[in-house]
Amino acid sequence: MPHVRKPISTFASRSAPSPRYDLSVRALLVEDDDTIAEFVARGLREAGFAVDRVADGEAGLASAVANAYDVAIVDLMLPKRDGLSLIEELRRKQIALPVLILSARRSVDDRVRGLQAGGDDYLTKPFAFAELLARVQALVRRSSRIAEPTTLTVDDLVLDLLSRRVARAGAPIDLRPREFALLEYLMRNAGKVVSKTMILSHVWEYNFDPQTNIVDVLVSRLREKIDRPFEKKLLHTVRGVGYVLRA
Repeated sequence: MPHVRKPISTFASRSAPSPRYDLSVRALLVEDDDTIAEFVARGLREAGFAVDRVADGEAGLASAVANAYDVAIVDLMLPKRDGLSLIEELRRKQIALPVLILSARRSVDDRVRGLQAGGDDYLTKPFAFAELLARVQALVRRSSRIAEPTTLTVDDLVLDLLSRRVARAGAPIDLRPREFALLEYLMRNAGKVVSKTMILSHVWEYNFDPQTNIVDVLVSRLREKIDRPFEKKLLHTVRGVGYVLRA
C-alpha cells in the first residue's frame, strides 16, 4: 500500500523564535514534499537560519558531506536514498551533524530505529512549526553550547526567566501565567510585529483562529500592568496586523 503523506499544520509558519540566529547558522533540509519543504524553510529563514533544501537522499548526503551545517532536518521517505540510510552513512563517515528526523511513522519501533540509525531527535507529521523550531534550536544549542539568556530587557522593562519576575523601572509587576507567556514572547521578538495567530499558537498552542477576542483581552490586561502606570508606552497595536513591543 503506498505511503500517503499527512498534511502538516499550516499555522505559525511566520512564528518568530528565540533566540534569533544570524545567517552563519546553517540548516540542511532534506524533504521531497515541496509544500512541507517551503513551509519549514520559510519558517527557519524567518528565524534567522541559512537554509539549503534538497529533495532526495543522495543529494542530501552529498550536501552534508560537502558543507559544514549546524543542523539537518531529514525526512525518512525520500527518493534515491531513504532518510535512515542517509543518516547511517553520515555516522559511518563520522560526520557528527545533529539530525532531526521527520516522519509520518508514529510507532515506538520506528522512533527507536530512527534514533539507533544516528538521528538525534524524531518529530512525527503532522507537526506545528513552533515545535520543530524548538527542537532544531535545542539541537543547535546542544552541539554549539549557545546559551539561552536568563533575562530579557526592553527599555526599562526586565523579565527574569529563572525567577519569573517582571519589573519596570525597578517596580515589580505581578503577572498571571498567560500574561507572563505573552510578555516573554513579545520581548523575545521586540521590535517585530506579531499577529494574533502567532500569539494564539505560542500562548495557547492553538493551530487555528477561534474567532474570539481572547488575544485582545490578554493584550489589554498586559498593557494595563506594564504601560498604564508609566509615561512611555512600550506595547503598541499595529492596526490590522498585530502587536509590537518597542521603546
